[in-house]
Amino acid sequence: MTETRQHATAPRRPDTAPATGGQYRLISAEEIARAREILADAGHLPDTARVAYLGLIDPARGTAATTPDRRFRVFLLDTAGARPKDVRLSTTRGTIDDVVELDTAVTGELPVLEEEFEVVEQILATHPDWLAALAKRDLDVAQVRVAPLSAGVFEYPEEKGRRILRGLAFVQEHEQDSAWAHPVDGLVAYVDVAAKTVDAVLDFGAVPIPAEHGNYTDPELTGPVRTTQKPIEITQPEGPSFTVTDGNHVEWEKWSLDIGFDVREGIVLHNIGFQDGDRVRSILRRASIAEMVVPYGDPAPTRSWQNYFDTGEYLVGQFANSLELGCDCLGEIHYLSPVVAGADGQPREIRNGICLHEEDASILAKHTDLWSGIAYTRRNRRLVISFFTTVGNYDYGFYWYLYLDGTIEFEAKATGVVFTSAYPGEGYPYASELAPGLGAPFHQHLFGARLDFALDDGPSQVLEEDAVRVPTGPDNLRGNAFTRKRTVLARESEAGRDAAPGVGRSWVITNPQSRNRLGEPVGYKLHAEGNPTLLADDGSSISKRAAFTTKALWVTRYDEDEHYPTGDFVNQHAGGGGIPTWIEADRDIDTQDVVVWHTFGLTHFPRVEDWPIMPVDTVGFTLRPEGFFDRSPVLDVPAPSSDGHCHR
Repeated sequence: MTETRQHATAPRRPDTAPATGGQYRLISAEEIARAREILADAGHLPDTARVAYLGLIDPARGTAATTPDRRFRVFLLDTAGARPKDVRLSTTRGTIDDVVELDTAVTGELPVLEEEFEVVEQILATHPDWLAALAKRDLDVAQVRVAPLSAGVFEYPEEKGRRILRGLAFVQEHEQDSAWAHPVDGLVAYVDVAAKTVDAVLDFGAVPIPAEHGNYTDPELTGPVRTTQKPIEITQPEGPSFTVTDGNHVEWEKWSLDIGFDVREGIVLHNIGFQDGDRVRSILRRASIAEMVVPYGDPAPTRSWQNYFDTGEYLVGQFANSLELGCDCLGEIHYLSPVVAGADGQPREIRNGICLHEEDASILAKHTDLWSGIAYTRRNRRLVISFFTTVGNYDYGFYWYLYLDGTIEFEAKATGVVFTSAYPGEGYPYASELAPGLGAPFHQHLFGARLDFALDDGPSQVLEEDAVRVPTGPDNLRGNAFTRKRTVLARESEAGRDAAPGVGRSWVITNPQSRNRLGEPVGYKLHAEGNPTLLADDGSSISKRAAFTTKALWVTRYDEDEHYPTGDFVNQHAGGGGIPTWIEADRDIDTQDVVVWHTFGLTHFPRVEDWPIMPVDTVGFTLRPEGFFDRSPVLDVPAPSSDGHCHR
């Protein structure tokens, strides 16, 4: 593995997009310290205050080229019981611009604090009902680990306005033991982490605890490690083809963009453009994965409440891995080290949290022409921008890919350890058996992408495209014809759309005010994988809280206050926030400044092969140019080298 810090292997193009004046640079430790100082000076940081979120506010439309005003949004939790605050401030001007006190019974709670994780286990460790339940199972409390799990919203009115976590227990037999192998089923606790009280310990009866260990580095399970693998060496003797300037501005081949990082969303891409001739053409103002939820499908009372918003409740960005210890990326690597605020408001660097590298991507174009005798081959490559995060038992990789031909892809990689339960017995319809007596409930991993299109810096029109079969008739005598149908999504009420793999449904985002040489609007096409969206019942709590997951596509009119598809405060919010609320206005979205929201995900029926550690499963989407260019944008890609790697 090779690591580099700053590259200057290729000159910066003279005709790049307008300078952004520092509006999109990564948050610095100095800015976080300054934000903390501003809050403290204004009396918003007593000793009991905790910072639940601190993030950069996107600059207002049309201001990116002006003097930067670095504005931040901060969620403050007071452990003494005062109302939480939603604060907006400017570190540039040194001012607090807005303070909103929250009624969490209405708005929902602030995100879960990492320090609250251990509170659940600590409180339960001395609670008589919990100890009695463990004693019934002959368990030593010192060996019992409790997973601190977001509570959701159910039929418990007494939980409104209180910070609740639910706890499920697992036995850890020694320090390095994988406790997920030994779930203590039939037992769940509800804990108020603010008041530090136990609301309920529900014991539905002792269930046999799976005994077989799941320690995936133990030679007993692995057997002898393979010795058959020969080295694969990836070298770039002249360095990579990309450059990184100003800390986070990236240029690679014909691409240019700014890489941001948010403690809630993780990687955020800004100002994505592609050089076409003598200009850099805008494609996306902003791209991110704005929400992620994991709903479980086991109706057993112990776990029927299980659903976790890893983005909105837990903030995936704060758990980003430091990638320096293993070869998470291969080749000539450039790392970015984002800085986030801890609960104390102090800056914390996630060293090497973002990885940039380029890699071969197989064939770009190939043809052997029998008439001309030309044998043509060009190889593809892609720029990879990625980070990995660990949220409890699961690990997720978020990968953005940029290709030579203008294609953009996103891929989520799910791995880690599946959430386990006891297996009730043969034929149980809501879980798989992974090992003797060990179950894993069926569940989904659903992601919500936010895509702010700005093709050639203009407005957007979104068209739904379906393949159409044409019946045999006077105009189709042999019955071989098929065509396509494109439907304009003109209003928000029309733009909640399902995927339809049977007709190859896709969505084309165009700018009717910019035309290619054939007179057609320039466009990009969103190709969905077409996997199931939310499988829970329409009347369920999770369906109300994660309404964005009920459709594969939404389109909303851009509003700078509409950030996340679930709304600003997801934790213990009863539902209806975000997209369902916004589209009630039924705004015009035809040739307007819009945001495209795409839901995609995995439906996981765990396999035996997923235990004791899960090989990566992947899901994502693709954005491909659709008339954006006048012809193939890769005609200038050189032939493969003839230095022993490609012979004729």
